Amino acid sequence: MRNYFRITRKHSYSLLFVLPLLLLYEVGAWSIAGPQSGMRNGADVLLRAALRAGGVHGTAAFAALLVVAGAVLIALERRRERVPLRAPLFGAMLAESAAYAVLFGAAVGTVTQWLVGARLAADGGVATLPVRDQVVLSLGAGLYEELLFRVLLVGGLAALFAGVGMRKKNAGLAAALLAAFLFSAFHYIGPYAYPLELQSFVFRFVAGLAFSGLFLLRGFGIAAWTHALYDVFLVVLRGG
Repeated sequence: MRNYFRITRKHSYSLLFVLPLLLLYEVGAWSIAGPQSGMRNGADVLLRAALRAGGVHGTAAFAALLVVAGAVLIALERRRERVPLRAPLFGAMLAESAAYAVLFGAAVGTVTQWLVGARLAADGGVATLPVRDQVVLSLGAGLYEELLFRVLLVGGLAALFAGVGMRKKNAGLAAALLAAFLFSAFHYIGPYAYPLELQSFVFRFVAGLAFSGLFLLRGFGIAAWTHALYDVFLVVLRGG
């Protein structure tokens, strides 16, 4: 088990594990809106807008850039060390992510109720959309919100804070707290924003901290699939 947890945090596993999530989301987004425009996860839209400013346009170019970046990271890692790829481990990673997703809502909900004494309301936002659309956006949330708020924001802020003299542990904690605040606030902007309520804001803030911890302990792939599966399970449980 110790070797499993060590090896599945490697880029060779984490990034390959997230590739099917990228494909499922892109195919799903195309199916509900067509190739020209349509409904997409908000973090996806933000990242696309940033890349358009740098000259990257279109879904194919954006997806290709992500795949190439992942392939480069894997290649660099495999030049440093030999990482054996075993298919059963990917199945174990999916089961692990599903288990975390099942436990996630109860754990974060309990902490939220302890903090504000209220239960999260799931009305509004994307919950008003058809079930198929909700599932597609759930997959996109797992992929792109983890990429934006955990990989880029937590990692980038931690490096920034450390660069101005903060201790590494304090820099990581400050980055996780600020990223969790922004992650929560992100859900209250845009055309499918949720109604702003204290209990839902605190729930998503605590969720952001939990996802940051999962990302740091288990890597991007597990965090992305856990987030996606949690959102999909929520859609199923509330019946759309």
